[in-house]
Amino acid sequence: MATKARPTTVKKIVAENRKARFNYEIVDTYEAGLVLTGTEVKSLREGKANIAESYASDEGGEIWLINSYLPEYLQANRFNHETRRRRKLLLSKREIHRLRIAINREGMTLVPLKVYFNDVGRAKLELALAKGKKLHDKRETEKERDWNRQKGRLLRERG
Repeated sequence: MATKARPTTVKKIVAENRKARFNYEIVDTYEAGLVLTGTEVKSLREGKANIAESYASDEGGEIWLINSYLPEYLQANRFNHETRRRRKLLLSKREIHRLRIAINREGMTLVPLKVYFNDVGRAKLELALAKGKKLHDKRETEKERDWNRQKGRLLRERG
């Protein structure tokens, strides 16, 4: 009996932290599962989540997502969830240990990059281990982005 090959599909991105790559230098990325209630999953599927001001923290040997916004699911009535509650992230022990060392010794931060649904339909979070950029680094990034935009315009004009 032949095994079925999983079809590769595009991930459905629910929320994205676009400023993270500008404000931080991304060192490494991890994929983490989220511990969610039923109404949170339904709210995520509507696509109105926001992780722009959120961050991840190490507390008691576990990694938690703090200050992420998932709006209430309107059809849930009294069984709804809190919009800005702390949500546990599911990572392996080895990954948690590696992240704890980087946070405590090297002074790095955990920044969520995007929330999406994978091929199986599970909610996942792309988490980045990052260093904060200095002001001059941000200016340099902005100059480089402007130059690339201008270069693209010139190439399109000349065909």
